[in-house]
Amino acid sequence: MEEKPSATIKPYLDKLTLGVTRILETSPGVAEVKFVEKEPAERHTIISWEQKNSCLLPEDLKNFYLMTDGFQMTWSVKTDDTPMPLGSMVINSVSKLCRLGGSSMYTLPNAPTLADLEDDTGEEGSGDKPEKPHFDSRSLIFELDPCNGNGKVCLVYKHTKPVVSPDTEIWFLDRALYWHFLTKTFTAYYRLLITHLGLPQWQYAFTSYGVSPQAKQWFNMYKPITINTSLLSEEADSFVNKLDPNKVFKSKNKTPVIKKKQPSQPAGSQKSHTSMTSSKTSSLAGNSSRK
Repeated sequence: MEEKPSATIKPYLDKLTLGVTRILETSPGVAEVKFVEKEPAERHTIISWEQKNSCLLPEDLKNFYLMTDGFQMTWSVKTDDTPMPLGSMVINSVSKLCRLGGSSMYTLPNAPTLADLEDDTGEEGSGDKPEKPHFDSRSLIFELDPCNGNGKVCLVYKHTKPVVSPDTEIWFLDRALYWHFLTKTFTAYYRLLITHLGLPQWQYAFTSYGVSPQAKQWFNMYKPITINTSLLSEEADSFVNKLDPNKVFKSKNKTPVIKKKQPSQPAGSQKSHTSMTSSKTSSLAGNSSRK
């Protein structure tokens, strides 16, 4: 399989990347944008994979592989005149679309597996939360993106009995082995991958604990809309104004009334003080005349 970095993106590859290369090249600080051009996967390779794993690839993912056997785009930023790798967008080829949690011939007979981590408590989907995948035989899980060691994006067949259901979903498995739902189709996930520019830990924006502070700084520089949207969706309660506007405006209405009375009080007191002074003066004058 021939793979070569492409400096000039061909027209159909530009459509494949949704024009993100032009966006990155015009972004401040971006030094290198590399796209690895790959040949289309052969149809018999896809059929062989389906026979080996006893399941059918989703039509959108199959059409993607028939156009390019995998996807890889990276870009760097320049710090002190030295390019530093930052963004990475990867979709494994058909040959690297390996099953997660499958038994290996090199494992010891009594060695623990991912299936031993299964906990049936709280696994059933309820409301808007879909049912989580299982590491045992109830689900088939294949790795789409290794995420540079920050987790794994997986293609999940959640219903395998009595036969494997063709319905699939895209899930994110974090480093603590917790599942987070991403999208229902590969096409929707591919758009998420492109629009997030492959920024580090972007998948964690779809978890309850969000991205790390360091990754958030990169988000603020190159994808401010995405990070602000996620913060608003996760911390909506913190933006609710709990003040009672009626009480606030009511207290403000009293203020000008008090201020208007203040200048009139010294005038009245001054008049009363003047009358008292004049009466005292007259009384003193009368007493002196009597003497």
